[in-house]
Amino acid sequence: MPAAPITRDDIVAAHARIAPHVHRTPVMAARVAGFDLGFKFEHTQLTGSFKARGAFNTLLSSPVPEAGVVAASGGNHGAAVALAAVRLGHRAHVFVPEYAGPAKIALIRATGAELTVVPGQYADAAAAARDYEARTGAMQVHPYDAPATVAGQGTCFREWDEQGCDADTVLIAVGGGGLISGALAWWAGTRRVVAVEPALAPTLHEALAHGPDTRVEVGGIAANALGAQQIGHIGYGLARAQGVTSLLVGDDDIAAAQRLIWDELRQFVEPAGATALAALTSGAYRPAPGERVAVLLCGANPAPGPWG
Repeated sequence: MPAAPITRDDIVAAHARIAPHVHRTPVMAARVAGFDLGFKFEHTQLTGSFKARGAFNTLLSSPVPEAGVVAASGGNHGAAVALAAVRLGHRAHVFVPEYAGPAKIALIRATGAELTVVPGQYADAAAAARDYEARTGAMQVHPYDAPATVAGQGTCFREWDEQGCDADTVLIAVGGGGLISGALAWWAGTRRVVAVEPALAPTLHEALAHGPDTRVEVGGIAANALGAQQIGHIGYGLARAQGVTSLLVGDDDIAAAQRLIWDELRQFVEPAGATALAALTSGAYRPAPGERVAVLLCGANPAPGPWG
């Protein structure tokens, strides 16, 4: 299945469509761990992650059936779809695996959407969501591999440009590939985009090495946000076409970056939200002299515990 084309015009249209419904998230320039960096605080978005952008764009650009919408999620996507649906007056049913964790489960419940916690892994939640879609006629909202989702996520980078992003290189955490797809579609080679993944969830990394249909076993502290077992076709196509490099970082490095973000920036992010910075603090990414680097902080729904 070839990657669907996402144009800058698609992202401009998505931006106009969702602007009344989502936050314009802040940016900051700061020196952290010896690096002068630009940050975008997308973890301050509605429901604590960038996912609200894609969810609102999907629901505002497609007719929603009377049965409403259904989503399978590790947590953040489900919360975003639930909130968007409820605010726009649609029914929503979200399926999550047990490992989504109590914070994300509570967040989804608080929206008023229906929620089913499924024993097992994300694949089990996805199967339950597909069954619900077949039984009810609800519209499935894909977390990362759909043009409307990607165009919505791309609005984050259009917005960042408006806010004065001057980076040569932007580090972005990758799970299923929706967020980095939005970046690649918007910047289209005008900035270097580097993917960062947990070593225990190397989805894009393995796909780039072995092909787009590669499936991986996933685990580790960021699995409930970056735990897709297979990269999206859109993300794979854009990453391959633009020569994206995927770097791997360990769980200890992610946890250390998470603590550093709190200590230095007083921002509390989940492990997925710290994964991009971990590429710098672990030494996985070493900027060239004079290279301007920016980091996207993408999620703020941690599990219980000081650095869960």
